[in-house]
Amino acid sequence: MISTNIHLRILEFTRNDKFLSMCNVKDFKFWCSRRASTFCKNVTFLEEQLNEVFKFRNTNVSNWIIENKARSLCIGYYKSQKEDRQQLLNLLAAKYAVQHDNICNIAKKLVCTEPDNKRRMVSYEQSLKNILIPDYQWLFLVIGRLESGVKFLVDLRTDILELMLETKESDENVLIQQLNVTLRDLLLLWFSVGFLHLERITWQSACDMLQKISDYEAIHPIKNWLDLKQRVGPYRRCYVFTHPSMPREPLVVLHTALCDVIPDSVKGIEEAKTRILGSVRKEITFLEEDKSKIKTALFYSIASTQKGLKGIELGNYLIKEVANEVISEFPMIHELSTLSPIPNFKSWLLEKLKQDVNCIFTGEECRSIQDLLKEENVALNVRKILNNSLWTNDKELCEILREPLIRACAWYLYKEKRRNYALNNVANFHLRNGAVMWRINWLADPSPRGVANSCSIMINYRYYLNECEKNSQNYIENYFINASEGVINLAMQQEKLWNKT
Repeated sequence: MISTNIHLRILEFTRNDKFLSMCNVKDFKFWCSRRASTFCKNVTFLEEQLNEVFKFRNTNVSNWIIENKARSLCIGYYKSQKEDRQQLLNLLAAKYAVQHDNICNIAKKLVCTEPDNKRRMVSYEQSLKNILIPDYQWLFLVIGRLESGVKFLVDLRTDILELMLETKESDENVLIQQLNVTLRDLLLLWFSVGFLHLERITWQSACDMLQKISDYEAIHPIKNWLDLKQRVGPYRRCYVFTHPSMPREPLVVLHTALCDVIPDSVKGIEEAKTRILGSVRKEITFLEEDKSKIKTALFYSIASTQKGLKGIELGNYLIKEVANEVISEFPMIHELSTLSPIPNFKSWLLEKLKQDVNCIFTGEECRSIQDLLKEENVALNVRKILNNSLWTNDKELCEILREPLIRACAWYLYKEKRRNYALNNVANFHLRNGAVMWRINWLADPSPRGVANSCSIMINYRYYLNECEKNSQNYIENYFINASEGVINLAMQQEKLWNKT
C-alpha cells in the first residue's frame, strides 16, 4: 500500500510530465507504482543508514566503525532529494528524541526518594540528566568529528529551519523545534568567538576564497574581477571569520572603506578615495597608502554566509575585531561608521500610502506633487513612480520627495518596533552592537536594488567604541534606541504630521 505522503509527492512529479498526457489508466497505475517504488527505496535506504549508526550507540565498537557509518549517512543525505531529506529529519526528530515516559518514571522515583539517601538521589539525578539528552545529540557529536562534518551540520540546520517553516502540524513542529534547539546549542559552543580566526582577504588570497567573497556579496553585488580587485585593494579592507573545521569557508564577510570623512552615499566612497589620492593616477600598493589622510573607517557591507548559523552572533564580533585592526594600522582614524541599507522601508512606505496619503505628505507637499505630475491622485501616482528607479533621474521630483521620504524613514527606523526592538533587522543588528543612529542619507544608493529596498535612502550608524557596551546594554535591557538629534527631530516631525491626520 502506497502511503498518502508518497501519493502527494508522485502528484507533484506528474504536473509537468509529458508522458502522462499520452498514457492510459493502466499505464498510469504502472508509472505510479514505479515512482512509489523509487521513493520507498530511497527513504528506506536513508532510514537503514540512520539505524546502522544508532545500533552502535552504547556499544564498545571502535569509533572509526561508527564514524564510517555516519559518513555514509552524510553522503546519502547530500545525494537525496529535498522530500527524502525532510522525511529523514522528521524521523530523526520523532524516533530519536527524548522519551517522555522514561523521564516521568525517573522523575517520580527521584521525588519519592528520601533526601537523606544521597547515593540514590545522585543516581536518579544522573539518570534523569542522561535521558533528558536526545539520542540525536549523540549523532551530531559523531558527525562533528568527521572531516567536513561541522559544515554538514551547519547545512543540516539550514534544512531544519526550512522544515520548521513548512511544518504546519503543531505536534510535528514542536519536535522539529527541539531538533533545531539541540543542534543550535552545539553550534553555539563550536562557533564561540574564541574558536574563530580573523583573516584579511587581499588580491593575493586563494582564488576559491576570492570567488566566495564575490558570490556572498549581496548588498553591493560585485560586477567583475576588476571590481573585486578594487574591493580588496588599497584604501579598502576585507576581513572574514573562518572556523578551524571550515577553513576555506568564510562565515561572515566585512567590507571596509578607508576614507577622509564619513561618506553619505555609495558614490561618496569612491569620491573619498579620489580626494585622498589627489593627483596620483597610477595604481598604488598597500605600502603607498597615505595614512595621514585616513580619518574614517566605513563598514559598507557585512554578510553572514551560512544560513545554518542563524541566531549565532558572529557579525557583531567581526565589526569590533576589524575596528581594532584598522585603528591599530591607521592611528589617525577617529570615526567608525557604517553606510547601511534599509531593507523593507519601501514596502512599509507603500503600505502607509495605501492607508492614507496624508500620513506621509503634508497638504503643501501633495499640491507640489499634483502640480508636477498633473495628476490628482497623489498616493496612486507616487506608488507608480516608486515602482522603478527612473524617478531618481528627475531632479525636481527628487527634491519634492526628499523631505517627506526622509522624514518617514526616520520614523520607520526610530519608532517602528517589533517586541520592543527596532522593526528593521539591520537597525536591530547595529543597535544591539551598541551603535548610534547618526545620519539618514538621501539618494545614497540610486541603483535599482537600492531604490527597490529603500527608495535610495541609506543610513550611517556610528560606532563609538568606548560607548558601545553601555549603548548595547541600554538597548537590549531597556529597549532604548540611541540616535542623533537630527534623526530624532525628523522622527518627531513625522509624528506631528500623523497627529494632525
